[in-house]
Amino acid sequence: MSAQAIKTLTDPTFVMAMLIGIAVFATILTLIPAFGRDPLKSRMKAVALERDELRAKQRARLVAEAERRSGSLREQQSMGMRRIVEKLDLRRLLADENTTRQLKTAGFRGQNPMTRFLFFRLVLPFVGLALAAIYIFGLGGLSDKPTAVRVFACIGAAYAGFYAPILYVTNRATKRKDSIRKAWPDALDLMLICVESGMSIEAAMRKVSEEIGSQSVELAEEFVLTTAELSYLQERRQAYENLAQRTGLEPVKSVTQALIQAERYGTPVAHALRVLSSESRDARMTEAEKKAAALPPKLTVPMILFFLPVLFAIILGPAGIQLSQNGGFFGDQPRSSATE
Repeated sequence: MSAQAIKTLTDPTFVMAMLIGIAVFATILTLIPAFGRDPLKSRMKAVALERDELRAKQRARLVAEAERRSGSLREQQSMGMRRIVEKLDLRRLLADENTTRQLKTAGFRGQNPMTRFLFFRLVLPFVGLALAAIYIFGLGGLSDKPTAVRVFACIGAAYAGFYAPILYVTNRATKRKDSIRKAWPDALDLMLICVESGMSIEAAMRKVSEEIGSQSVELAEEFVLTTAELSYLQERRQAYENLAQRTGLEPVKSVTQALIQAERYGTPVAHALRVLSSESRDARMTEAEKKAAALPPKLTVPMILFFLPVLFAIILGPAGIQLSQNGGFFGDQPRSSATE
């Protein structure tokens, strides 16, 4: 019996079967925890997810409350300014179509910028007059001047406060127009490429706005706004006219007129854009040549003031030093031997 057991245990087939069975059993024991679900871990994971959701909701609620407070404060300020402007009828007295157009060109759209503009034109003269009076009559500024001059300085400060908003808006409009003018030829080339590739004018403007934003944020903003107007305005012509009016540039106006005519008469948009793009590049090259041609007259005065004195000093300096060492033009001359 024992010999049979020993023979069975030493049989290679039996040993191989036992090893395979042990390996399968160990594999099953290893895989059971992976397929089984630990209720504690599942519960902790659910609690963690719920905690994250609660934190996100709380954070969103705090942000919404902060925005509501700031928005309510801005709304109260805007309402106060609007009441003053409407009560004094400043829109009829101080604003016209040119003012509205200038605000749009500067990037201020809507009713609130107009209200703030009129409010500051009303308030800043009094602020300038008060500050000038405190400085001149309270702190003794311009004390050596006559009283009439000091009063005139106060009135000048009031006038400066009255025209300060106009100067600010004009400066903003000029900078914005320069930014759009510099980036417009490149934007037109990109739009031509998009249109020739088969894209619609709305998709082309949307794509160009994404690409031209690194060069001119203002032009990208105008393209996005025009794309939105093309989608919801009843007449597409109005969207193009609004673009030309907001920018206030002749090249943009020419392109918008070409787009309006192309849509009205069914002419190819790519052909019009190709011609206008070539004209825009030529105009930019002409402007660069004009600036280069105006450079020599501008350099004349700096050369006379800064370069020529240095040049004379370098040329005549050694001669002057030598003359001073020799006693000048009429210094003592050595006597000749014949005289001795």
